[in-house]
Amino acid sequence: MSGSTTNTGAAAKSRRHFLKSSGHFVAASALTGLIGRRSYAAGNSTIKLALVGCGGRGTGAVVDALSAKGGPVKLCAMADLFEKRLQSSLDNLTKGFKDKIDVPPERRFIGFDAYKKAMACLSPGDVVLLTTHAAFRPMHFEHAVKKGLNVFAEKSFATDGPAVRRWLKTAEESQRKGLKVGVGFMWRHSDARKQVIRRIHDGQIGDVHTMRIYRVHGPVVCPPLPAGANELKFQLQHPNSFTWVSSGFFIDWHCHNIDVACWAKDAWPVSAQGFGGRCFEKAGSQFDHYTVEYTFADGTKLFAFSRHMTGCWETYSDYAHGSKGSAVIMASLRAPMCKIYKSHNMVPGELVWQYPDRDPSPYRAEWQLLLDAIRQDKPHNEATRAGQAEVAALMGRAATHTGQLVTWDQTLNSKFQFIEDIDGMTFDTPAPIHAGPDGIYPPPQPGITKEV
Repeated sequence: MSGSTTNTGAAAKSRRHFLKSSGHFVAASALTGLIGRRSYAAGNSTIKLALVGCGGRGTGAVVDALSAKGGPVKLCAMADLFEKRLQSSLDNLTKGFKDKIDVPPERRFIGFDAYKKAMACLSPGDVVLLTTHAAFRPMHFEHAVKKGLNVFAEKSFATDGPAVRRWLKTAEESQRKGLKVGVGFMWRHSDARKQVIRRIHDGQIGDVHTMRIYRVHGPVVCPPLPAGANELKFQLQHPNSFTWVSSGFFIDWHCHNIDVACWAKDAWPVSAQGFGGRCFEKAGSQFDHYTVEYTFADGTKLFAFSRHMTGCWETYSDYAHGSKGSAVIMASLRAPMCKIYKSHNMVPGELVWQYPDRDPSPYRAEWQLLLDAIRQDKPHNEATRAGQAEVAALMGRAATHTGQLVTWDQTLNSKFQFIEDIDGMTFDTPAPIHAGPDGIYPPPQPGITKEV
């Protein structure tokens, strides 16, 4: 690509400066104490949790937190936009963890300001779980850090350039305060993936030149907008179908794979270009298939494939190719089954290493690490890295929706914004996009759509 060289040089320089600056904040955080931080060193103080966003993702995160070892943990407050969802989450959690659930009616909060009320139930040193969809994540993170709370934030983390900058600015402040921040990139805590990526970094497949990541399976179904429905509420109830709510499924689901691939490469991409489209109407305001080519500063490539259709070949897997061989980073969602091969033919006769055991749950591992860091007052903050992965994911989505080659620098500094005042949103706020007369939402139009 002739245009790639020109754009990637400037982007690489900007990106190096950005990463260098971020590193300074990490180093500083090791030297900075948090005023008012509670000590859990004795291991017998209860760490209180507040859940902000009571869907399946948040409920599962609470289960993992309550299953951790090392000291008492208790859920004491919950917040959501929808009362039915909060009650369902509470009912499910109470079945398995009755002694660890203490959420009376006065600590169950509904509405757009519910997150503030739930966080007010915590003290510095406690943990708030931010598990709504991405539109609200930077705002909630900012409030948590102002209150001096430790944070567990699910992916994804932002929906556009201004939002990811807000996240990254708050990440810097959380490091300065010495707060502990875990994020929902649990695969970073997968023992199998850590072992195969260590082998990649040690040169067992040579210089990495190509990576392939896939999430291709059944569709995300968005029904037509019902006549007379509150359009904003409808979009919030079908989040993965709307880019302004969740970043869309390419980011909200595929960002795991993007993060792991960049971990294996030990670099962030400097540019992206992509192709996509919508074959079926019920995909909301997005495409139902994406193919993105990422380019790193050394010219090597990452290919990301995301398709959600019925009746098509399915896989959920990640692969790396180097000058001396290849690696399976993940073979399926059920089990990574990590392997190293001495060639690019991934057949038994070329196998040189495979992960020998069942991979321990990375969901439990990430929570154990966060809670241990709180109790032992060890540095633990994944927020900046999460924001960087989000920039990479946003770059790929924007490139596909717009039909342009998009750089890291363009994405990070973009002024494009889905929602100007997410902090002031209510159910009376007009929806940012609107369905056609048939209740179907139009997809992006490459060459016309603007996202940077």
